[in-house]
Amino acid sequence: MNRSTHIPPHILIVDDDLEIRTLLAEYLSANGYQASTAMDGDGLNDAMATANIDLIVLDLNLPGEDGLTLCRKLRARSAQANLPVIMLTARGEPLDRILGLEMGADDYLAKPFEPRELLARIRSVLRRSQAMPGFPHESMESSWHFSGWRLDPQSPYLVNPAGTLIMLSGAEMRLLKVFLNHPNRVLTREQLLDLTQDGQLEPFDRSIDILVSRLRQKLNDEARAPQIIKTVRNGGYMFAAPVNQGQPA
Repeated sequence: MNRSTHIPPHILIVDDDLEIRTLLAEYLSANGYQASTAMDGDGLNDAMATANIDLIVLDLNLPGEDGLTLCRKLRARSAQANLPVIMLTARGEPLDRILGLEMGADDYLAKPFEPRELLARIRSVLRRSQAMPGFPHESMESSWHFSGWRLDPQSPYLVNPAGTLIMLSGAEMRLLKVFLNHPNRVLTREQLLDLTQDGQLEPFDRSIDILVSRLRQKLNDEARAPQIIKTVRNGGYMFAAPVNQGQPA
């Protein structure tokens, strides 16, 4: 996000309910944000083509392409792969949230909700997207190296041992950075939730498991016998590969 400090973040609200769109746009505008609205995927695409959007509030149940499909398509585009997305769902069921996480959503909010709660989620997600909290020793210049892989702190890509760029979603990137900053240390699911989601997500059981599974796939880390991200029985997960910063491991 390359913005001058005097330009407020631009939030796009995608919901087919006119009353909700209008209410949220007015509330966010009153709290210092730019706000645009769209009722479906076509409106989302039009807004993305004409404005610099910093975060999308995306309803799960939309006419035509639903929110999960639209989120997946955003994550497949290099220009929008790290664009923060907050998913709105009328049900708030764990399955909906797991599916949203698999598609790359950054946070979730079940309807009905208070606008001030959404505002708090937006502030938190934007803060996380600009800088990883809680890592005072993280270098903003040196690359991480592990098992032939390389990650540059300011890049949305991983570089695999063959030199190919591997795109990461924002949630995947945050999780990987947590692991890289805590190598060879067992981290519980609760710790991983707190470090990656800033305490905003409810600790439903499978959220971190889904993220770890996605990250393992990106790293070609065999799920049945992982060598990089190991599962610790009754403990959580541990990043087992040697990690160096500034030079290859």
